[in-house]
Amino acid sequence: MQRIAVFGSAGTIGAALIFELAGRYPTAEIFAFSRSGRQFEPRNVQSYAVDYLDEAQLANLAKLLAPLDLILIATGVLHDDQATPEKSIRQLSVDQFAHLFEVNTIVPAMIIKQFAPSLAKDKRVILAALSARIGSIGDNRLGGWYAYRASKAALNMLLKTLSIELSRTHKQSIVVGLHPGTVDSPLTKPFQSSVPEGSLFTAQASASHLIDVLMQLTPQQTGRCFAFNGEEIAP
Repeated sequence: MQRIAVFGSAGTIGAALIFELAGRYPTAEIFAFSRSGRQFEPRNVQSYAVDYLDEAQLANLAKLLAPLDLILIATGVLHDDQATPEKSIRQLSVDQFAHLFEVNTIVPAMIIKQFAPSLAKDKRVILAALSARIGSIGDNRLGGWYAYRASKAALNMLLKTLSIELSRTHKQSIVVGLHPGTVDSPLTKPFQSSVPEGSLFTAQASASHLIDVLMQLTPQQTGRCFAFNGEEIAP
């Protein structure tokens, strides 16, 4: 891995991925993207402030940084001042639904649109996005969290569809969704009381597991979704 792009690098898991990659690949060029342009100490990390919905800006950056070996998309939201996970269908709102789809589905889609063609064509390359087990239709046993589930399920479909298209031009490409596990972060704070003992990870541990999984994947596994422990998650 010589040229790596990470989106959402100011977030808890995104930052952990930056540090993990910088440690594993000290000679690689790592490009960190976030809305804030957060800076990192490792010398091989270059930071960029970016508006994820500005397609012209994304297109210019994609041309500037091509070719890439690895693209990681770690953007996403479960709750914030605009959204709270729904316990009932009666709690759905247009604004909340639109907000979660914009952050969890549309933003990754725009990044993918501009940056996927920048992946190198003559070698094994990876594009991965943080998804969630909760986005699995087949694994949905508890219900609730309508907008978040739907936005992540849509992301998984986006990745599956991209994997088919990209395989035609990038024969060694791997496109996957990643479930990072339950990570100790602001995103999970309100829900940690229900997490079984031993199932709450530090961001750095999750990042290490996720990179391990990615390095073991083959082009034959493109289009799927994998958990931090390498387990394939049902569509």
